[in-house]
Amino acid sequence: MKARRGAARVVAPLVLFGGAALVPLVVRDAFFLDSVILILMWGALSAAWNIAGGYAGQVSLGHAAFFGIGAYSAALLATRWDLSPWLGLVIGAGVSVLAGFVIGYLSNRLKGPYFALATIAFAQVLLIVASRWRAFTQGSEGIPVPFRPGLWTLGLDKPGWVWLTLALALAIYGIEVYLERSRVGYQLAAVREDEDAAEALGISTRRLRVRAIAVSAALTSACGAFWAQYVGFVDPFYVFSVDLSIRFALNAIIGGVGTALGPFLGSILITSLETFLRATFGGVRAGLTGIYLIVYGSVLILVVRFVPEGLAGLLARVLRAAAGEGSRARA
Repeated sequence: MKARRGAARVVAPLVLFGGAALVPLVVRDAFFLDSVILILMWGALSAAWNIAGGYAGQVSLGHAAFFGIGAYSAALLATRWDLSPWLGLVIGAGVSVLAGFVIGYLSNRLKGPYFALATIAFAQVLLIVASRWRAFTQGSEGIPVPFRPGLWTLGLDKPGWVWLTLALALAIYGIEVYLERSRVGYQLAAVREDEDAAEALGISTRRLRVRAIAVSAALTSACGAFWAQYVGFVDPFYVFSVDLSIRFALNAIIGGVGTALGPFLGSILITSLETFLRATFGGVRAGLTGIYLIVYGSVLILVVRFVPEGLAGLLARVLRAAAGEGSRARA
């Protein structure tokens, strides 16, 4: 029975990531490939948020700050000094780690909405700096990123971006699987559920949470660097926006917060639903502008109401039921 359930847990990620790897080999439609890239990108970003918000219990609504740091680092190095965005990715991740440590130590005593407000304030400060410092960031006009073919410059075609984004998603997914099965992950779960009890057992709660925030910040920044090169434009009002931070959290919550596969399942639902509703109900000529937002919000409310454990929990229930029925049929 346990072997069947273990095999069932492997099926979902194998289908998801294996299917994404095969898509460029059988599909040439640019729109479909773009959708796959965005699903993987938003899934990776939400998984990075999940390390701090899900496993460590530090719900951040200012994670766009780290995303923006990565995006600007890659864009500025590419446009101002003609350097590789890979170098910008490393620098952005390093800056984000330092910022994560600072925020973690200064805000670690804050809990619940107070910590979330502190992270929002940090992102808004960066938004003001990026939009006003025209001499360096070009201000609110944003930075157009030129396309330079090659892996070193991240000038890839659509299939190349699918595989690159998939590699990033798998790396972050692997970290989450490690947290689910390692001693560090169990300690984080203990801190998240009952901090006082965890401290009584000798767990350094503050250090663990700060490390989780720093790792989450570095991974979010790396995703931001990739996103800037893929989209080809960095807008301060987008990359540092609260809406973007909420999207990271929403994907993880809908998919299953504190689970490895949950953020990716949430990304599949939300990104696909948003794309479909925009195309169907977003036409100005049909007089339906904005209606897709109503449908989109209503569907999300229904998911939260009737599947509170997230899509990952629902999928686990279905797989367990299937494994149980299979064992009874064999008996």
